[in-house]
Amino acid sequence: MSIYKIEIPTPYEVGDVNAFVVKGDALTLFDVGPKTMEAYDALKWGIRAAGYELRDIEQVVLTHHHPDHAGWVDAFPHAEILGHAYNDKWLRHDEEFLRYHERFYSERLFEHGVPQEYIQPSVHVRRELELVGERPLTQILGDGDEVPGHPGLKAIETLGHAQSHFIFWDEKTHHVIGGDLLLEKITPNPLIEPPLDRTIGRTKSLLQYNKSLEILRQLPVKMMHTGHGAELEDIPLLIDKRLERQHQQSIKVLELLGEDQLTVVQVTMRLYPAIFQRKLGLTLSKTLGHLDYLEANHYITSTKTEEGIYVFKRK
Repeated sequence: MSIYKIEIPTPYEVGDVNAFVVKGDALTLFDVGPKTMEAYDALKWGIRAAGYELRDIEQVVLTHHHPDHAGWVDAFPHAEILGHAYNDKWLRHDEEFLRYHERFYSERLFEHGVPQEYIQPSVHVRRELELVGERPLTQILGDGDEVPGHPGLKAIETLGHAQSHFIFWDEKTHHVIGGDLLLEKITPNPLIEPPLDRTIGRTKSLLQYNKSLEILRQLPVKMMHTGHGAELEDIPLLIDKRLERQHQQSIKVLELLGEDQLTVVQVTMRLYPAIFQRKLGLTLSKTLGHLDYLEANHYITSTKTEEGIYVFKRK
């Protein structure tokens, strides 16, 4: 499996995103950057530097649905587009799915203590779609499916950072195309996203993410090609470091909780006093992740008040 990396600029704080041209029996592009003209130019010249033209790409495979990875599917009108079933809903800009998102976020914000007047301005679902393409998937991949044209390259579902996340494991070379599961310098945010299965309520994204790291740990990875930053080699050591850091951050949240009984918003105000209002969704996701972790490990308990708002306190 020959892999050629393309670095694509994004308008996000994370900086450049990586796409990969992979030559097998099919010529495949993994991820496509956000839908900006700067990203399009980088993609076009990157594919050319790999020895091809945009029209030569036979299929596009998406690691997940976030805008920095799923923007330029529209640049490949004749290619097959593959990814997670969740991804398809985004690419279709499915109105009913968007309304489900907005309802889900409004309910979660309310039950975690956000005052009613802040809820509506905080629900940004449609703004997220501005830099996402509009070509639906031509094939939905499931956990364990082989990528067409690449014998032995398997999609492995690794939810947590996104409810659509796959890594792609090559059984022959032991290389992994890893999306945002594990990155060189930063820890991906375990974003709260509504699950595809609407019967299961809120997914606990940080706990999901930790399970996905354990899936990765079990693979004898020689090299991981990441969605941002450099390639990774010593995967188990890096996972251990990240999990230890995460544990320490959760213990800090426990200390901030003290002997009080607090909502997620109140804990977020203590944890991120300078930025919580400016980045409400992101900081709430992070705080809730730590509280889920503490509750799963029996440090704290949560109860729902008569008003329908969750409060957390030490055991």
